[in-house]
Amino acid sequence: MTAALPRLNRDVAPNPKAPVRIVHLGLGAFHRSHQAWFTQHAGDAGEWGIASFTGRRPDAADVLAGQDGLFTVVERSDAGDSFEVVGSIVEAVDGANVGRLVELVAAPQTAVVTLTITEAAYGLGADDVPLLVSGAQPTTPLGRLVLGLAARKDADAGPLAVVSCDNLSENGNVARDGVLGIAREFDGGLAAWIEANVSFVSTSVDRITPRPTADDVALVSEKCGYRDDAPVVTEPFRNWVLSGDFPAGRPRWEDAGAVFVDDIEPYENRKLWLLNGAHSILAYAGQLRGHTTVAEALADPVCSQAVEEFWDEASRHLTGDDLRIPEYRAALLDRFGNSRIAHHLAQIAMDASTKLRMRAVPVLRAERAAGRTGEAAARMIAVWAAYVESNPGLQDPQSGAVAQANQLYGLDRIAALVSLLDGGLSRDSGVVKLIEELSAGFVPAAEHAAASGSGVGATA
Repeated sequence: MTAALPRLNRDVAPNPKAPVRIVHLGLGAFHRSHQAWFTQHAGDAGEWGIASFTGRRPDAADVLAGQDGLFTVVERSDAGDSFEVVGSIVEAVDGANVGRLVELVAAPQTAVVTLTITEAAYGLGADDVPLLVSGAQPTTPLGRLVLGLAARKDADAGPLAVVSCDNLSENGNVARDGVLGIAREFDGGLAAWIEANVSFVSTSVDRITPRPTADDVALVSEKCGYRDDAPVVTEPFRNWVLSGDFPAGRPRWEDAGAVFVDDIEPYENRKLWLLNGAHSILAYAGQLRGHTTVAEALADPVCSQAVEEFWDEASRHLTGDDLRIPEYRAALLDRFGNSRIAHHLAQIAMDASTKLRMRAVPVLRAERAAGRTGEAAARMIAVWAAYVESNPGLQDPQSGAVAQANQLYGLDRIAALVSLLDGGLSRDSGVVKLIEELSAGFVPAAEHAAASGSGVGATA
C-alpha cells in the first residue's frame, strides 16, 4: 500500500519556496522540529528559506532533497497525534559540499547562519587551520563556516548573524571563540572582519525530539496519504529564547512564540540544569536499572527521586521571577511522562564528558561554595561513572581518556573521570570520595538481578 502512495513533494503539498536567507549547519531531526518549525510559523515566512547542510553523513540531505525539502512534523501527546507539513527548508545539502556552503554564506541575501552541530563540535576545528592555509577543504562545521565567512568578506556581502542552537552555556560566545580562534590562525584580517561584521547570538532551545522509527513513517503514510521518508516526531511543547543582534535582519520568530531577551544566562541555566540535567540522570541511572526511555525511568521512584533532589539543588541557584521555576519543573514532569514520546536513554547518554561539564559541575560547585555537599549534583556524575564502567564503548569526545580511567580502580578511577569534567573538583578528595560512594549504589540491572533475583538495579 505504501509503495502506491505519492512521495511528499511540493505538488502533493503545495508550499511555495522562499528565497534562501538562512544557512543551517547540522541538518537533523531537532533542527527540523525547532528552527525550521519556528521559521515556517514566522509572520514573514515567505521571505525566509533555509538551506540546511548535514554534518557527518549525507543521508538526511539525500532524503529531503528527494522531497523538495518537505517533511511532516508529528506532534505527539497522550491526547493523540497531529500532522503538519513544514516547507521552510528549501535546499537540503550534503555537508561535504563545501562549495555550495561557501557560495551561500557569501551571498548578500543570506542574513543568518544557525547551528545545531552538537556540543562536542565546538571543540574541534584546530586541525582545519593547515587545510585552510593550503587551500584544501576544511572538515569541521566551524572550519567550513570560517571558509564561508572568508568568501563573504571577499565578496563585500555585508554583515550577518551566527546563531548557536546547541546546549552550551553562552553558546553564542562559544561559537564566537571557536570561529575567531580558527580565523586568527588562518588570516588575521579575516578575524578582524568577523569581529566587526558578524554577530554571535546566544539561545536557549527546547523541544524533545526523539529519532523517528519505521512505525512513524508508516503512520504518516496511513494518516496523510503520502509517503514521507523523513518525518519528525516531537512533543507539542517548544521554546526558543534568543539574545543578540541581527545586523542583516531575521524572521519574525516571535510570531511563533520565540522570546528575545537582553540576558540569556538565566534561561540557559534553567534549561541546561533542570531539563538537560534531569535527562543525564535518567540516561545513566535509568539504563543501569533496566529502563530504555525517559518515561520508563521517570516512573522508577529511585530515578525520579534523584531528579527531584537535583532540581532542589539547582533551583537554589536559579533566581528571577520570570523563570517561574515551580511551574517549569511541573511542566517538565508532564513532558517527561509523555509515554507516547519514546525518548531513548541511549541517545541522551552520548557525549557525557561535554554535557556533564555544563549540567552537573556548575551546580556541584555552587552547592559546595555555599557550604553544602552537593550530593544530588555529585550523583549525576556518579551514575555516569557507574554506567561507563560497564559500557566502555559509549560515544564520547574523550573516549580514549574514559577508557584509560576505566583501567584504574576505586578513588583513582573516579578522580580520573572527574578530571575530564573539572580539574579542580578531581583534586578535591571530599568530592571524589562522595562520588565514589554514590556510584557504588548503582550497578547494572543484570548484575543486580544475578545477586538478588529482582531484575531491578540497586537503589542509591
